[in-house]
Amino acid sequence: MGAFAQLRDRCATIGQRFDYLALAPAMAAICYPFLLRAFHAVVGTQAATPSLSIIVGATLILAVALVVPFFALGLACRCNADPGARRLAYAAVTAPTLYVFLGVVQALNRSPIPDEIVWCVLWLAIALWSQTARNPVVAATWPTMGRWRIVHGMTAAVLSLYVAFHLTNHLLGLIGPDAHAAVMKIGRVVYRSRVGEPLLVAAMLSQIGTGLFLAWRWSAAPQGLHRTFQVGSGAYLSLYILGHMNSVFIYARSFLGIPTDWNFAIGAPIGLIHDAWNIRLLPHYALGAFFVLSHLASGLRVVLIAHGVDRRAADRLWDACVALSAVISAAIIAGMCGVRIG
Repeated sequence: MGAFAQLRDRCATIGQRFDYLALAPAMAAICYPFLLRAFHAVVGTQAATPSLSIIVGATLILAVALVVPFFALGLACRCNADPGARRLAYAAVTAPTLYVFLGVVQALNRSPIPDEIVWCVLWLAIALWSQTARNPVVAATWPTMGRWRIVHGMTAAVLSLYVAFHLTNHLLGLIGPDAHAAVMKIGRVVYRSRVGEPLLVAAMLSQIGTGLFLAWRWSAAPQGLHRTFQVGSGAYLSLYILGHMNSVFIYARSFLGIPTDWNFAIGAPIGLIHDAWNIRLLPHYALGAFFVLSHLASGLRVVLIAHGVDRRAADRLWDACVALSAVISAAIIAGMCGVRIG
């Protein structure tokens, strides 16, 4: 009886200590590709006018898929999460862009294994790591982080010019592919030049390196809402940029030998909506546009507060910028899905 009571008490202690929400981000990420598959099953491959029930069902499924990164962000905000669980949550924020990255790598390797199987194994491995990784000792301050933040911020300020042009270029998709192509041709004179392209790639890689370093340090301890959002959006953008460069430089230019134009971006001729593979590009692009703008807004908020701007005013500006980011992202995706104005 004594041994049984001891075992019971031990199990109760383990149950109290185990954080059941710690694995929720991995479970959400595992479900992500199956949500996209369900979306495709509802809309099908035909571009005929869908019924109201199909529109409602497909919209709800896609909305749930888009919620996955924000669900993970919410879990990353938990004060009682250990660093492993918090980093798992940040990793799950990247699920939409990581799934595209995985699909391209699978295509490059001509892998016969379905993406969903590789995806599930990958996330089970990440979840296992998050539970077995040693918790770091959180230092009160890291003197070197200030320097990394300055480098990261200065590079971001320069790259924001390219981001502004690139997103404006994509907004012109609402007018039509010809307008998009005409403006892109002008921009490529600079960012596709022998000097411009290497500098752009170097700046992007610098952003990834410094950003991931800062994210790793900040993820060791609980953060507030704004910092958590900044870290999570930065993690998403790091993988997005790497995946985008892989898609453009390796997959399109080297592997397929095709131009990276409007048709490449929207998965022509089928498009984003009615293709089982291409549908993964819709959340990938939408969240990419949203997170890059809102991440810049997060950095701006930090700079404003550091220069004496009232925190509440900075927070209100951040709220407005995040809302505007969502509107711009939706407009870009609408254009890529065939919506036209004028």
